[in-house]
Amino acid sequence: MSNNQIALSSLAMDLKRVALGYHQGSFVMGNRFLEEALKRKNEVDTTSIEPYIKKLLDRVSLLVGEKDKEKIAEDALMYSTLFQNAALKK
Repeated sequence: MSNNQIALSSLAMDLKRVALGYHQGSFVMGNRFLEEALKRKNEVDTTSIEPYIKKLLDRVSLLVGEKDKEKIAEDALMYSTLFQNAALKK
């Protein structure tokens, strides 16, 4: 497993925790894992990934400015699935 695959898998897990936290009403947990996801996003080497993944990585940062907590949860879960699929792709 490459470093990018590990970083994308870890990012996917952090985003899944963001989604669970916000969906369950635990905004402190959701915020904490959103901070972790933003740090993890910077671990991905963007020179060796496909362009659509770069766009998705940029969109993760937009979650911070979103006011609607349910939208954050939905988007985080969607990004989590997409990053997990990208990490598993060979």
